Amino acid sequence: MELRDLVRQWFKKWENGDYLNLPIAENFKHTSPFGTIHGKKAYLDLVKENEDKFLGQTFDIHDEVYGEDKACVRYTAKQGKDFSLDVSEWYYVKDDLIEAIIAHYHIGDIRKERQIENYKDQ
Repeated sequence: MELRDLVRQWFKKWENGDYLNLPIAENFKHTSPFGTIHGKKAYLDLVKENEDKFLGQTFDIHDEVYGEDKACVRYTAKQGKDFSLDVSEWYYVKDDLIEAIIAHYHIGDIRKERQIENYKDQ
């Protein structure tokens, strides 16, 4: 399977709520600002316990870069009227399955000491 098709399948499964059939390996590892989840079963269990946060999303894909066994996709996830999250994810693939994803996104307010003064005024 072409890498692009595999990654697109990932997004389509999420949009259809078919997360139990995601194209992920048994040793799947997902890393995000929340931490790292090791194993397909642990990942699917976490999703099941938090379906309200994972299901019902749509994805606006902005950029995609594909290599031989890895890809990077920048997208906006939307859920309902009030939730929107800008994400960049790296996908690592082996034997037509996603073995790892490293997700980058902002999950909270910027600490006061890290804020840049007058940034929007420039």
